Amino acid sequence: MLRRERIVKVAEFQLDGFDELAALGFGHAAQFFEDFCPAHGIKLTGQSIFCKRMIPREILKKIRQIEIRTNRLVTESLAGQYHSVFKGQGMNFDEVREYQPGDDVRAIDWNVTARMNHPFIKKFVEERELTVMLVVDVSGSGLFGSREQSKRELAAEIASVLAFSAIRNNDKVGLLLFTDEVEQFIPPRKGRGHVLRVIREVLYFEPKRRGTDLVQALEFMGEVLPHKAIVVVISDFISPDGSVLTPPTQTALRVANRRHDVVAVQVTDRYELELPALGRLILEDAETGEIVEINSAHAASRNAFALRQEKQYAEVARQLRSSGIDSIQLHTDEPYAAALGRFFEAREKRRLRG
Repeated sequence: MLRRERIVKVAEFQLDGFDELAALGFGHAAQFFEDFCPAHGIKLTGQSIFCKRMIPREILKKIRQIEIRTNRLVTESLAGQYHSVFKGQGMNFDEVREYQPGDDVRAIDWNVTARMNHPFIKKFVEERELTVMLVVDVSGSGLFGSREQSKRELAAEIASVLAFSAIRNNDKVGLLLFTDEVEQFIPPRKGRGHVLRVIREVLYFEPKRRGTDLVQALEFMGEVLPHKAIVVVISDFISPDGSVLTPPTQTALRVANRRHDVVAVQVTDRYELELPALGRLILEDAETGEIVEINSAHAASRNAFALRQEKQYAEVARQLRSSGIDSIQLHTDEPYAAALGRFFEAREKRRLRG
């Protein structure tokens, strides 16, 4: 059926027919297995395919939905902005051509000019290839979501947008998942199959821990990335005590930004900034397990909570700015395309101003 001698062993992931693979947009079944299996932890051994991980149909559909949504956004508006905002590491020599009025005289190639008896200049092209490292917070607080989307699901979509923008520009994409320790590191690579794996890991990776320690993640990243990279930290930036960025975290961000181009994406849910009027609530901290009882029926209590949370939210943005870190603030109940567009536009304007 696959036009090659391979045995396909299927665990919980089972389709009614290979034609359904095409319905999911993967094309020919053989190509699907070649692209999808390595990207999703399925080991190819000899002439057999052994599924080491269970891949239910719901996961496939979720990944495919994210790919479709984010690819459309990248294609229609963000790919060009990404290319212009994130520049390569230098310039490569391309060719020598005759001097034309208006050319920079500093680019004159004097050796060629002397041989040819009229001026020639060196032409350079940008060294385009970059590495984009996605540093994603998978601590317990990321599972919170008051609407259809959790913070972790939003993080997966943002990671997908940036990853597809990167591979369209022939850049590499890597992934680092962290809690209060480094949970997983996927080295930077190119290709659609690799990006699909990145999306899957952000969505469905099961961390061993629940806390948050960005400092460890940034220190680890500094050890595994020998060259300058674009480092996108996607997190709610909630400290273990619920406060703003700690001094060690600010220091780690500054150190990382001196070597790399660090961008912070702060992901927040509406009900982390305001309380719904639902009477007495018993809440459990997703990271520490602490139980708190509050009465959300009182308008004064809700207003005080909203004021405190808004101040903390603004303080995180201020601390990131003071550390020289560009940041994007996103909410789970709001479209993110406009916020990403504004971020790219602001960076482009700043780049043109020099």
